[in-house]
Amino acid sequence: MSIYHQPPIGFVSSVSIQVLNLQRAIEFYTNTLGLTVLNQDEYQVELSANGKDSLLSIVQLENGIKKMPRTTGLYHFALLLPSRKELGKILNHFIKNLIPLHGASNHGISEAIYLSDPEGNGIEIASDTDPKKWKWKNGQLDVFSENGPMDVKSVLSESQDEEFTKLPADTIMGHIHLHGSELKNIRRFYEEALGMDVVIDLPRQALFFSYGKYHHHLAVNVWNGIGAPTPPSNSVGLRNFLLRLPDSISLKEIESNFMNMKIPYSTVEKGINVTDPSGNNIIIYS
Repeated sequence: MSIYHQPPIGFVSSVSIQVLNLQRAIEFYTNTLGLTVLNQDEYQVELSANGKDSLLSIVQLENGIKKMPRTTGLYHFALLLPSRKELGKILNHFIKNLIPLHGASNHGISEAIYLSDPEGNGIEIASDTDPKKWKWKNGQLDVFSENGPMDVKSVLSESQDEEFTKLPADTIMGHIHLHGSELKNIRRFYEEALGMDVVIDLPRQALFFSYGKYHHHLAVNVWNGIGAPTPPSNSVGLRNFLLRLPDSISLKEIESNFMNMKIPYSTVEKGINVTDPSGNNIIIYS
C-alpha cells in the first residue's frame, strides 16, 4: 500500500455519494469498475476492493433530484491503483467495453483516467509515478512542466495482455477533488483548522492539499464559479467523505481549532462531523 495512505500520515479513506437508482449504481461499480459488494440493504451499499474495507458508500435518495450543475460538491474521487500495469489493464477493459471516458492524462506525479458514473458523479482511476521523481520547489509541486495527455500505448503495453476482472485488493481511495465557492476561506479551513499543507496552488482556480508530502489527498477548485451555491441535500452527488488525521494531530486539537475559529461542528461516534466553507461534509477521525 502507498505509504501516503496509512499511519502516521493522514488521508481520505472513503467517500459516500448519493444516487437516484441504487441498483444501476451497483451494476456500474461492480461490473464496469470491478469493486465488490461489502454490505448492502435496500437503500445503501458499501463497496470494497479487498473485501474488508469500505472505499465507497452509495446511498439511494428518497425524493431525490438529479445532480445539480454549477454547484459545490464532488468534482471527482480518485481510486488509486498499485501499479501502472493495473492501470493498463483497466484502460484496456474500458476500451474493449466501449466505456465513455472524459480523458486520460499524465500529470508527472500520476497517470489518470477520467469518467463518470451513470448519474454524473466524477471518477478518476490513477496510478502514481515514483515519488522520488516528483519535482518539489519551495514546498510545492511542479505538475505543469510534464503535464499532458497520457501515452496510451505505453500504458496499455504495461498490462501484458492480462485481462481485467476486478480492481486489485490493494486499490485505495487516493484523493477527493471538490468544487468550492471560493478559495480564501477554503485555504484557511484545510490549512489552519485541519493542518494540511498546500502543495499545489493554481491562483484563482484551485488548491491542492496533503499530509506528509503526498501530491494531494484533497483538492478544491472554483471552476463552477465564484459563489457557486451548495446543492440541495436531496440531489445526486457527494454525501460526505472520511478523513483520517495524521498521528501528529489529535481530535482534541481539531476541536480546539474549530472552537477558536468559530467553525460549527458536532461529535459523532466515529469522530467529528463538520462542513467546510463551501458546504462539503466531512467526518474526521483518528
